[in-house]
Amino acid sequence: MRMTVIGCGHLGATHAASMAEIGHEVVGVDIDESKIAILRSGRSWFHEPELDEMLARHVASGRLRFTTDFAEAGEFGETHFLGVSTPGMADRDDYDLSQVFAAVRSLAPHLHRPCVIVGKSTVSVGTTAATQALVRELAPAGDDVEVAWNPEFLREGHAVRDTLRPDRIVAGVASARAEERIREVYGPITDAGVPLVVTDPATCELVKGAANAFLSMKISFINAMADVCEASGADVSELADAIGLDSRIGRAYLDAGIGYGGGCLPKDTRAFAARAHELGVDCAADLLRAVDRINAGRRDRVVEMAVKACGGDASGRRVGVWGAAFKVGTDDVRDSPALDVAARLHALGATVTVYDPMAVKNAHAVHPQLGYADEALTAAAGADILLTMTAWPEFRAIDPGAVSEVVNQRVLIDARNAVEVPRWHEADWTLHRLGRT
Repeated sequence: MRMTVIGCGHLGATHAASMAEIGHEVVGVDIDESKIAILRSGRSWFHEPELDEMLARHVASGRLRFTTDFAEAGEFGETHFLGVSTPGMADRDDYDLSQVFAAVRSLAPHLHRPCVIVGKSTVSVGTTAATQALVRELAPAGDDVEVAWNPEFLREGHAVRDTLRPDRIVAGVASARAEERIREVYGPITDAGVPLVVTDPATCELVKGAANAFLSMKISFINAMADVCEASGADVSELADAIGLDSRIGRAYLDAGIGYGGGCLPKDTRAFAARAHELGVDCAADLLRAVDRINAGRRDRVVEMAVKACGGDASGRRVGVWGAAFKVGTDDVRDSPALDVAARLHALGATVTVYDPMAVKNAHAVHPQLGYADEALTAAAGADILLTMTAWPEFRAIDPGAVSEVVNQRVLIDARNAVEVPRWHEADWTLHRLGRT
């Protein structure tokens, strides 16, 4: 099939390369000429495992190409995926859909024959219908251009695998023709056993928000239990192991720590709560607002622990921070708990030096006031306290004895429960951990 992917960010570039991988001819479209230039060279402008190899392979074969020309895209594609960003709005808890509608306004006037537009961006319920109305107004082919929705469920660091071998594919369609097109697009994946769930558009739009809201709730639940464990002298990791053996609960997403960040969970949880409130379902809105408050409180708690470890005043103290990315396996620092805590400690007068094996460049662009190091030991040099804020394997493997030789004081706040505790105790370190005494 000949298809386009509008928007070549984390979602769109991965989707375009993956669709080429399963045999389609694909044109990726973006208005950012610098991103398109990088993608045309067969590599990505962000880090995602396996993506560069796939881009290089299919750009070289000619099955995948990139353009800034919407007229070219409209002429080429039978199916057009919308993979643009839908960030949170600055003035309220909702999705900013301006890029979705801007993409449709740029593409629709070039649609002269029957085709299907398939939204992949995370949106509020009702967006499919609004997009269909806009397409009907702008596309020369009129009602022969149908709009469906097919949300992504990608985890950064696993996005290629999640596209090619997902847990499920969900499609919201309003006609048999749109459903047939979706089935044709994903045939190579569903033939391998991946379930395809076909729903009405409204249900489909809610699925992504509900899934992320549930994951947020699970993370905040175990972090609330971490506070109970600290207050009672219990161990939250052992608690999580025990309840995780229950098949109804499961162990995944029950790692207590500083909480979630990134470009999806915080935004989606808040937007889902806001939409529930608009619909008059305040019980759901109240639940998710509590989840968000618990998550925000984890960062407050780590700052409190750090200040206490500094003797009650962080001013003039040297703080080493290991980790800047919001999670392992990515260079993404959007809403990073690690950088939030580092910036707060800097604002309290501490001299903060950050190291991350992948995200230093992006971190510096967001928080240039912080210090940065190119090695873990360099970031720890002279530190009065050290914080592990992203659970990179490098930090678990590092020799505590070597770290002891460069710090000013052997105090570690392990905000991700990421280190092997006995090794650090043997090296005479004082450890502070969330959910453990």
